[in-house]
Amino acid sequence: MPFCQYRSRSITSDIVPRELTDKEKAQGLTLQDKVVRNRLVNDSLASALKSKPSPIYHQKFADRITTGNLEDDISKVGKVDWIIEVVVERLDIKKQVFENLEKHRTPGTLITSNTSGIPIKFMSEGRSDDFQKHFCGTHFFNPARYLKLFEIIPGPKTLPEVLEFLNGYGEKFLGKTSVVAKDTPAFIGNRVGIFSIQSLFHTVKELDMTVEEVDKLTGPVIGRPKSATFRTVDVVGLDTLVHVANGISENCKDDERHELFALPDFIKTMMENKWLGSKTGQGFYKKVKDDKGKSEILTLDLDTMEYISKKSAKFGTLELTKTIDKVVDRFPVLVAGKDKAGEFYRKSFGQLFAYVSHRIPRNFR
Repeated sequence: MPFCQYRSRSITSDIVPRELTDKEKAQGLTLQDKVVRNRLVNDSLASALKSKPSPIYHQKFADRITTGNLEDDISKVGKVDWIIEVVVERLDIKKQVFENLEKHRTPGTLITSNTSGIPIKFMSEGRSDDFQKHFCGTHFFNPARYLKLFEIIPGPKTLPEVLEFLNGYGEKFLGKTSVVAKDTPAFIGNRVGIFSIQSLFHTVKELDMTVEEVDKLTGPVIGRPKSATFRTVDVVGLDTLVHVANGISENCKDDERHELFALPDFIKTMMENKWLGSKTGQGFYKKVKDDKGKSEILTLDLDTMEYISKKSAKFGTLELTKTIDKVVDRFPVLVAGKDKAGEFYRKSFGQLFAYVSHRIPRNFR
């Protein structure tokens, strides 16, 4: 959904539904009614505002967001200062969106993509010179409000002043750590991040670990968000992760750990079942209600591929860190652990640090 920002207000737009829901039919609505044409964007916004952690600083700020759709309201991009594209990770769809946006975009307007890994140079092909000069990647990480990294990826013709502005804006007004990255497959964060998650997927099976155990070990105890690993994948969308992983696998044939980007069987099953996470109502976690209307969060058993009640994850190694306030001081204890937690940390961190060291150009070593 393209996101257009101007001053302190913004407009967010999505596609127009192609068919009515049963509820809309019962209400006598048609595909031409505005409430139907804006259903997808309004539902997405409502869902986002209910999600935890909250995607906005204060709920009252929701009044600053106007919704629309890409057919009736696309001309409004001509009045904004910055257009951010965040549609599905498919190059053909992104190029269609950019073609339509350019028909209404005012020359000189910033236009960026929040792609997770599609090369920036491919997305701007065929666009005008002005478009390409003001176009680049601005990759926010999910949940965007909380994660600090903000990647800025220039295209072949991106103006230096555009990069300078976005770098400063990210640091000063968005509270981010801005990093200008090269236009390489998955850039910096996702090249390393997807490797880390893919490596973890294999480690989970090797160590016979559960979803709850992994999220217990990869959350706040090591300085990461409560969403940890699997909950983060649910929020981002499994399909997005798979698109990026496949992109790396296809475009980085010489990667020394190329085999790790192959999808495990349980991921393939989830994709086939469309268990993509929050957007489809179930992923590694699933929220259900019992006969009395009480909500319960179930987790996916990666062996049986069935949803089961959550089980508390406890490790002796974690108990030893409860009195250690500084995250950095916990790592010697965690890595030295004698239980499965310690083995997990040694294996996952070892593979990750080795992979990162191989991403550094030889002349920098």
